[in-house]
Amino acid sequence: MSNKTKETRRIRKTDYPTTDYERIFHPKAIAILGVSADENGVGFGTGMLRATMAMGYEGTIYPVNPKGGTIYGLEIYRSVEDIPGPVDFAVIAVNARYVPESLETCLKIGVAGVEILSSGFSELGTEEGKELERRIQDIAARGIRVVGPNCFGIYCPASGITLLPGPDLSRETGPVAFVAQSGGMSIDFAHAGKWLGVRFSKMISFGNGADLREAELLHYLARDPETRVISMYIEGIKDGERFFSELAAATSKKPVIVYKGGLSAAGARSVASHTASMGGSRVIWQSILRQAGAVQVNDTEEMAQANLAFAMLPPKAFRGISIVGGGGAIGVTACDTAETYGIEIPALPPELQERIGSVLPKPGSSAINPIDVANPFVGPQALKEVLLGAAQDERIELQIIVSLLFHYKGLARAFGIPITEAAPYKELTQCVRDVIDQTGKPVIAVLPNMTRGTESMDITELIALTRQEYLSRGIPVFDELHDAIRAISHVNNYYGGKIK
Repeated sequence: MSNKTKETRRIRKTDYPTTDYERIFHPKAIAILGVSADENGVGFGTGMLRATMAMGYEGTIYPVNPKGGTIYGLEIYRSVEDIPGPVDFAVIAVNARYVPESLETCLKIGVAGVEILSSGFSELGTEEGKELERRIQDIAARGIRVVGPNCFGIYCPASGITLLPGPDLSRETGPVAFVAQSGGMSIDFAHAGKWLGVRFSKMISFGNGADLREAELLHYLARDPETRVISMYIEGIKDGERFFSELAAATSKKPVIVYKGGLSAAGARSVASHTASMGGSRVIWQSILRQAGAVQVNDTEEMAQANLAFAMLPPKAFRGISIVGGGGAIGVTACDTAETYGIEIPALPPELQERIGSVLPKPGSSAINPIDVANPFVGPQALKEVLLGAAQDERIELQIIVSLLFHYKGLARAFGIPITEAAPYKELTQCVRDVIDQTGKPVIAVLPNMTRGTESMDITELIALTRQEYLSRGIPVFDELHDAIRAISHVNNYYGGKIK
């Protein structure tokens, strides 16, 4: 290979088109093409209009349909060219055969970017579908950015734009950006994030990725000041060299969490029919992600949990931890799990064991670490003293408190009161916050629920309320101890091996 060719390939990695991302993610005016005058319509265009209005988008919305009319008090324009003001972003939800023409008119009036919700392109595997997608690429190359086709679009809480079926997503912005080829994965993660405590800066479902896709979005998000954590669901990539280069560059700045779909034979077939992408070899992908310094996860739950940990914990590795909870089995499980992930649970020195033991019930408790409080009804103030005591050990860099709140069901029944009155969950969460403030060491809460039948809906409510209280105080919450320790290991692996 000549030096000139090498230089060309090197430059090509960052020669992305000039893009006004501010107008795309924070548009002052949106056009929605494919809206029906029927307010009860179920089409993508009308659905997106309803979702955008329900999200409280504060900019100007211009519905577009050749038939004209009105909907929700808004005039429906017969053409994009009839819109009286500038348009920053457009949603195209028309039949596939009309998409290129619609995109062309958006380009003509100076729209910065569009999302194409319509399907019927290369994912079909037909020549007609492939040709329509090539036409989209040709138009995009002339100065308009395209998300899609065959996607759910963009979710940006700060501006109030939302994914296709997402009228009830959170408007609370946060540090996590999510990029996915799958629209369903995007909306599921957006909904899960709402109760898990993961808050988003941007979410992009790019579908077939005719124009904007994984490598260029990585390039942008790595430099986006609103994003501290990048997460990705990838089915296939267009340019492996470029993707690896951007991934390595991004991980040098901030954590990048990657869930790679389609690594099994059956998964690869499903990927091909979904977005016309190639799956790839499991071994090769794992090697690439490891070399680039990315955080590898294997399913949506692990992805969400890793995002929660990176978003809410301080940016450092935590090698020594303490576990506080009731039951010897919890301690055994904690030790086994922590060892698997290379995390130490050091035995506390005798003087701290004595201090902690003085506030624990006898017999049955243990202050060694893991700390077995023996009784699920140990009060918040006592648990606070336990956590404060364990934090005195310099080897303890993070603490986990496991609360078996479902045991309060029996106590509530005995006293004839609701479980939310029997369990001192608000006091508990504030005591944990006080410990963090006094010691400077983070605490993670774990809220297992072993009773999930219809007769235990009050327990489910209690745990949901407790989670909400913890999150409002900046404390991450996990359902299971294993999940919490695995999430910590992802943080450790990134910050422990990261070149400063």
